[in-house]
Amino acid sequence: MRSALIIEDHPILLQASKRLLEDIGVSPVFVASDVLSGYRLFHRAKPDVVIVDLVIKSNGLAGLDLIRRMRLRDQKARILVFSMHADPVIIGRALEAGAMGYVVKDAGPDEFIEAFKRVDSGKPYLSNAIATEVALVNVHASSNPLANLSRREIQTLALLAEGKSYRAIADELRVSYKTVVNVCSLLRRKLGAGSLAELIALAVRHIG
Repeated sequence: MRSALIIEDHPILLQASKRLLEDIGVSPVFVASDVLSGYRLFHRAKPDVVIVDLVIKSNGLAGLDLIRRMRLRDQKARILVFSMHADPVIIGRALEAGAMGYVVKDAGPDEFIEAFKRVDSGKPYLSNAIATEVALVNVHASSNPLANLSRREIQTLALLAEGKSYRAIADELRVSYKTVVNVCSLLRRKLGAGSLAELIALAVRHIG
């Protein structure tokens, strides 16, 4: 029997994903709804495949750091991202962090299962459309405003897209309020936003 771990904070999606895997004979299917318990289960249960969302408990793109930690723990970890984010830059960051496959949440059950099976067999998975977009971003990086942003800048943008205040972002990222102010000021210059409102609008358009 193959085993899986799903790290997802949306209870309906968590149970639906679990049921899909159980229906094709995956057992056991472990579940976690936060980063800490997910990492602990990964360490303890050693699942064959890990399915992880990028946004967990509204904590920016915390899933990226979780993927890196799991990959550092086990270089052979088979990780599939199941996320609402379809921006090719964010997908590229997930692959760089160590994910073997990526499925967006508006994909159908058949694609989800296909992605799981591919990753479980040790092969990468991207849909043709996503693979094309990621490739185009790599070739024409300047065409996407997120392409040249740092991990911290993308995390900050993701939290802005969720409507978080500077103070809330500082708490989420465990940095000072001043650091968040400075990062947002730099983001405004990089992205050509004339105000915080414009920066938030850009964040929602590209990440939200």
